Amino acid sequence: MTDLDRLTLSLARNLKRLRTERQFTLDALAARAGVSRGMLIQIEQARTNPSVGTVVKIGDALGVSITTLLDFDQEPRVRIVPEAQAVRLWSTEAGSHSTLLAGAEAPGPLELWSWRLMPGDASDSDAHPAGTAELVHVSSGELTLTVEGEEYRIPAGTSAAFESDAAHGYRNDGDEPVAMVMAVSVPPPR
Repeated sequence: MTDLDRLTLSLARNLKRLRTERQFTLDALAARAGVSRGMLIQIEQARTNPSVGTVVKIGDALGVSITTLLDFDQEPRVRIVPEAQAVRLWSTEAGSHSTLLAGAEAPGPLELWSWRLMPGDASDSDAHPAGTAELVHVSSGELTLTVEGEEYRIPAGTSAAFESDAAHGYRNDGDEPVAMVMAVSVPPPR
Protein backbone atom coordinates (compact mmCIF):
# COMPACT_ATOMS: atom_id res chain seq x y z
CA MET A 1 0.00 0.00 0.00
CA THR A 2 1.41 3.41 -0.98
CA ASP A 3 1.46 6.50 1.25
CA LEU A 4 -1.23 8.02 -0.99
CA ASP A 5 -3.41 4.94 -0.47
CA ARG A 6 -2.95 5.20 3.32
CA LEU A 7 -3.84 8.92 3.23
CA THR A 8 -6.93 8.24 1.10
CA LEU A 9 -8.17 5.52 3.47
CA SER A 10 -7.39 7.60 6.58
CA LEU A 11 -9.19 10.61 5.16
CA ALA A 12 -12.23 8.44 4.28
CA ARG A 13 -12.37 6.89 7.76
CA ASN A 14 -11.76 10.13 9.67
CA LEU A 15 -14.16 12.22 7.58
CA LYS A 16 -17.00 9.78 8.10
CA ARG A 17 -16.27 9.46 11.85
CA LEU A 18 -16.02 13.23 12.41
CA ARG A 19 -19.11 13.99 10.32
CA THR A 20 -21.08 11.37 12.26
CA GLU A 21 -19.80 12.61 15.65
CA ARG A 22 -20.96 16.13 14.77
CA GLN A 23 -24.26 14.78 13.46
CA PHE A 24 -23.78 16.50 10.08
CA THR A 25 -25.62 15.10 7.10
CA LEU A 26 -23.70 15.00 3.83
CA ASP A 27 -25.80 17.95 2.63
CA ALA A 28 -25.13 19.96 5.79
CA LEU A 29 -21.37 19.40 5.62
CA ALA A 30 -21.33 20.13 1.88
CA ALA A 31 -23.05 23.48 2.46
CA ARG A 32 -20.83 24.32 5.43
CA ALA A 33 -17.60 23.43 3.59
CA GLY A 34 -18.50 24.71 0.13
CA VAL A 35 -17.74 21.26 -1.29
CA SER A 36 -20.21 19.21 -3.32
CA ARG A 37 -22.13 16.35 -1.72
CA GLY A 38 -20.80 14.08 -4.46
CA MET A 39 -17.20 14.97 -3.58
CA LEU A 40 -17.85 14.15 0.09
CA ILE A 41 -19.33 10.78 -0.89
CA GLN A 42 -16.30 9.99 -3.07
CA ILE A 43 -13.93 10.97 -0.24
CA GLU A 44 -15.81 8.89 2.36
CA GLN A 45 -15.71 5.91 -0.01
CA ALA A 46 -11.95 6.42 -0.63
CA ARG A 47 -12.58 6.79 -4.37
CA THR A 48 -10.78 10.12 -4.84
CA ASN A 49 -7.75 12.09 -3.72
CA PRO A 50 -9.09 15.62 -3.16
CA SER A 51 -7.01 18.76 -3.52
CA VAL A 52 -5.36 20.34 -0.48
CA GLY A 53 -7.86 23.20 -0.77
CA THR A 54 -10.78 20.78 -0.52
CA VAL A 55 -9.27 19.05 2.52
CA VAL A 56 -8.69 22.44 4.18
CA LYS A 57 -12.32 23.48 3.54
CA ILE A 58 -13.61 20.22 5.00
CA GLY A 59 -11.33 20.52 8.04
CA ASP A 60 -12.43 24.11 8.60
CA ALA A 61 -16.10 23.11 8.34
CA LEU A 62 -15.59 20.28 10.85
CA GLY A 63 -13.44 22.45 13.12
CA VAL A 64 -10.44 20.13 12.94
CA SER A 65 -6.93 20.30 11.55
CA ILE A 66 -5.70 18.60 8.41
CA THR A 67 -3.62 16.45 10.76
CA THR A 68 -6.79 15.09 12.35
CA LEU A 69 -8.37 14.36 8.96
CA LEU A 70 -5.28 12.51 7.70
CA ASP A 71 -4.23 10.84 10.98
CA PHE A 72 -3.42 7.15 10.45
CA ASP A 73 -3.80 6.22 14.13
CA GLN A 74 -5.67 7.39 17.20
CA GLU A 75 -3.86 10.31 18.81
CA PRO A 76 -2.02 9.40 22.04
CA ARG A 77 -1.27 12.02 24.74
CA VAL A 78 2.19 12.52 23.21
CA ARG A 79 2.48 12.09 19.49
CA ILE A 80 5.93 11.87 17.92
CA VAL A 81 5.96 12.43 14.17
CA PRO A 82 9.15 11.09 12.57
CA GLU A 83 10.36 13.06 9.55
CA ALA A 84 9.38 10.18 7.25
CA GLN A 85 5.75 10.45 8.44
CA ALA A 86 5.39 14.22 7.96
CA VAL A 87 2.82 14.83 5.22
CA ARG A 88 3.85 16.82 2.14
CA LEU A 89 0.64 18.41 0.91
CA TRP A 90 1.79 20.91 -1.72
CA SER A 91 4.69 20.96 -4.15
CA THR A 92 5.72 22.45 -7.48
CA GLU A 93 8.01 21.24 -10.24
CA ALA A 94 10.48 23.97 -9.24
CA GLY A 95 10.96 22.28 -5.86
CA SER A 96 8.75 24.40 -3.58
CA HIS A 97 6.78 22.45 -1.00
CA SER A 98 4.89 22.59 2.29
CA THR A 99 4.97 19.81 4.84
CA LEU A 100 2.57 19.40 7.74
CA LEU A 101 4.89 18.62 10.65
CA ALA A 102 2.39 18.11 13.48
CA GLY A 103 -0.98 19.25 14.71
CA ALA A 104 -3.07 19.36 17.88
CA GLU A 105 -6.68 19.98 18.88
CA ALA A 106 -6.26 22.23 21.93
CA PRO A 107 -8.51 24.16 22.32
CA GLY A 108 -9.08 24.26 18.58
CA PRO A 109 -6.99 22.81 15.76
CA LEU A 110 -3.32 23.81 15.89
CA GLU A 111 -0.95 22.92 13.04
CA LEU A 112 2.82 23.23 12.61
CA TRP A 113 4.15 23.44 9.04
CA SER A 114 7.55 23.44 7.35
CA TRP A 115 7.65 25.33 4.04
CA ARG A 116 10.21 25.63 1.26
CA LEU A 117 9.43 28.17 -1.45
CA MET A 118 11.68 28.26 -4.51
CA PRO A 119 12.47 31.54 -6.32
CA GLY A 120 9.45 32.73 -8.31
CA ASP A 121 7.01 30.33 -6.63
CA ALA A 122 3.88 31.35 -4.72
CA SER A 123 1.01 29.76 -2.84
CA ASP A 124 -2.32 31.53 -2.29
CA SER A 125 -4.94 30.66 0.32
CA ASP A 126 -8.59 31.51 0.72
CA ALA A 127 -9.72 33.05 3.99
CA HIS A 128 -9.87 30.64 6.93
CA PRO A 129 -12.68 30.74 9.55
CA ALA A 130 -13.01 33.91 11.66
CA GLY A 131 -10.49 33.89 14.50
CA THR A 132 -7.85 31.84 12.66
CA ALA A 133 -4.30 33.07 13.27
CA GLU A 134 -0.96 32.16 11.71
CA LEU A 135 2.60 32.56 12.93
CA VAL A 136 5.42 32.47 10.40
CA HIS A 137 9.18 32.32 11.03
CA VAL A 138 11.52 32.67 8.05
CA SER A 139 14.86 30.90 8.56
CA SER A 140 16.36 31.64 5.13
CA GLY A 141 15.57 33.82 2.14
CA GLU A 142 12.94 36.57 2.15
CA LEU A 143 9.22 35.83 2.15
CA THR A 144 6.65 38.14 0.62
CA LEU A 145 3.47 37.70 2.69
CA THR A 146 0.27 39.07 1.18
CA VAL A 147 -2.81 39.65 3.35
CA GLU A 148 -5.91 41.21 1.77
CA GLY A 149 -3.76 42.43 -1.13
CA GLU A 150 -1.18 44.20 1.07
CA GLU A 151 2.41 42.92 0.82
CA TYR A 152 4.82 42.46 3.72
CA ARG A 153 8.52 41.57 3.33
CA ILE A 154 9.77 39.08 5.92
CA PRO A 155 13.54 38.48 5.76
CA ALA A 156 15.43 35.56 7.30
CA GLY A 157 15.41 35.62 11.09
CA THR A 158 12.10 37.49 11.19
CA SER A 159 8.70 36.27 12.36
CA ALA A 160 5.19 37.48 11.61
CA ALA A 161 1.79 36.92 13.20
CA PHE A 162 -1.44 37.62 11.35
CA GLU A 163 -5.14 36.90 11.28
CA SER A 164 -5.67 34.53 8.37
CA ASP A 165 -9.45 34.88 8.15
CA ALA A 166 -8.78 36.94 5.01
CA ALA A 167 -7.33 35.94 1.63
CA HIS A 168 -3.56 35.59 1.99
CA GLY A 169 -0.53 34.15 0.22
CA TYR A 170 3.16 33.41 0.37
CA ARG A 171 5.61 34.30 -2.41
CA ASN A 172 9.34 34.16 -3.06
CA ASP A 173 10.49 37.12 -5.14
CA GLY A 174 14.16 36.52 -4.29
CA ASP A 175 17.04 34.54 -5.83
CA GLU A 176 17.33 31.91 -3.10
CA PRO A 177 14.86 29.44 -1.59
CA VAL A 178 12.72 30.60 1.33
CA ALA A 179 12.61 28.21 4.29
CA MET A 180 10.00 28.91 6.94
CA VAL A 181 8.03 27.33 9.74
CA MET A 182 4.37 28.22 10.19
CA ALA A 183 1.85 27.53 12.95
CA VAL A 184 -1.88 27.80 12.24
CA SER A 185 -4.44 28.09 15.05
CA VAL A 186 -8.11 27.59 14.13
CA PRO A 187 -10.81 28.41 16.69
CA PRO A 188 -12.94 25.52 17.93
CA PRO A 189 -16.28 25.03 16.16
CA ARG A 190 -19.25 26.87 17.62
